[in-house]
This record gives sequence, structure tokens and C-alpha cells, in this order.
Amino acid sequence: MSDVKPVIRTVPLRAPLDASGLPRKHPAAAASQVTSGESPEQRPHIPAPREGESMSLGHTTRVTTAEIREIFARLMPHLPKQLQKVEPNPSGWGLRFVFTAFTGREPRPSVPAAFYQDPKLRRVSEDVDPAEHRLRELADHIASDVYERALELWKDAAYVADLRQVVKDAPERWRAYEREVKALEAAYAYLRTPEAAREWPSALSRLVDAQARTQVAADGFDVRGEEIAEVHSKHLYADLGRDQALARAGYPEAAAWHLAEPDHYHRGQHFAGSNDVPLAEIARRLIAEQDAHVAKVARLSGTTN
Repeated sequence: MSDVKPVIRTVPLRAPLDASGLPRKHPAAAASQVTSGESPEQRPHIPAPREGESMSLGHTTRVTTAEIREIFARLMPHLPKQLQKVEPNPSGWGLRFVFTAFTGREPRPSVPAAFYQDPKLRRVSEDVDPAEHRLRELADHIASDVYERALELWKDAAYVADLRQVVKDAPERWRAYEREVKALEAAYAYLRTPEAAREWPSALSRLVDAQARTQVAADGFDVRGEEIAEVHSKHLYADLGRDQALARAGYPEAAAWHLAEPDHYHRGQHFAGSNDVPLAEIARRLIAEQDAHVAKVARLSGTTN
């Protein structure tokens, strides 16, 4: 293991800025005032180390009390309104951002253009003013982290919101399919009983009816299944998994639903060994297996009716 210790720099803010964004020599209370039109309750809670203490923003970067206050005073007008609290990360490095819940219907979070135009946040060369350069670099780093986390949460919320919009009666349609396929399995199993031999045509007729109802139910679920699959594909890179997103949308039972990839719903043919097929194809395969078995029994037994 290397004996080299990380370099820790603590640079206090030398002077507040004037309206042009340049340092000035006399105090200015305006830098930490609440933004016009913003009540104190709307401002996120910002960590405030005691005087003489510092906070870690990384393995080699620490900020003083004066710096953290000044940074967030400048950032305040540009932070997402959902940001509720900023606190030290439990890991000991960096900051943790707490947000109120996103609906997923807000505009996609991104650092606003006003941030880059703010005279107190525009980049300053280190050669011109080392302290200001450092302060503004830290502010840029924090703003990027805030909006990166906000975007992650918003993506998950948008995923859930889109699912809620398309699921509709999918649970009822899935239950209908389960009832019909259960009835189909019972009708097929009955053919193996001695009783079925005494009413073979009627038993076969009931099987055919059950097959038709199962196919209709599978087709019906696929209407919703395709829409759900399209939402899954749209949010492929969200942090939430598919079952997790459906559960958060209010459908924990959806883990049992059979869904294919969106482009598989209108294929004319499917690979025989693939289960990434619509529910209608699953039903069609089951019915084909039953029909082949019944036909073989009829052929081997000499049954023609």
C-alpha cells in the first residue's frame, strides 16, 4: 500500500463578490440572503459545520464553513425546487441530497442555463484569483452532483408514471387468462380418464372450446402486454428493474405476467426454443401440443370420431 497521503487543501473565501461576480473588499450580507420571492421554508436545509470545522467533498477536497455557506448562497437560485436537504454522506465522503418525491411529469432535471450565466458562478482563472477559481469549481461540482441525483430519481418516477398510464385493466386480463388456461388444463387432463372414453366426442368438444377461450384471453392480455413492454423498453436505462417499477406503480403481482420484447408482438414467426414471445404464442404452442397428442392417440387407437 502506498505511504503517500492525500493532499488536503482548505482555502477560505477571501472576500464576497459584487454584482459583477468579482471579489470586493467590504462585507456584503446580500450573498447569503434568501432569494427574492423565496420563503425560508422553501430553501433546502444545508449542512453548516461549526466554525473551525470543515467538510469533505472527496478524498482530497475539504471545504470550510465559510466556503460551504457561500457556495450554497450562490447556488440557491439554481437548485431544483424538489431538493429538500443536503447532508454529509454517511460514507464520510461527499454530500447526500434528499429530495421530495418526483411525479415523473416535471421537466427533465438539468442544470439551468442561468447557472452558467450567473456572474457569481462563471469560471474564473486560477491565475487571476485562486480562491474564486476553487470556490466556483466546487459550486459547479456540487450543482452537477445535485442534478445528476435529481435526474436519477426523476427517471424512476417517469418510468412508474408511464406504467400507471398503460397498465389499465391488465390485472383483470391476466386473471382471465389464468382462469381459462386452468380450465383448459383440466379439460385436457380429463381426456386421460376412463370416463372420457365413454363420451369422447363431447370431451374433445369441451377441450376445443377451452382452447378457443384460452387463445382469446391470451390475445386480450397481449394488447396490454405490448404497451407495458414498450414502456419497459423506453425506460431501459432507469435504475428500477421491471418488476420493481411495476410494484412501485401499484402492481406487485405483475412479476407473474408474461411479457415479451415490444418488437416480438407482431412477428409472423418465433424461434421454437425462445420464451421471449407474446402470451398468444405461448397459448398457441400449448394448444398445438394438445392437438398433436390427441391426433396421435386417435391414430394409434384407431379412433376416427
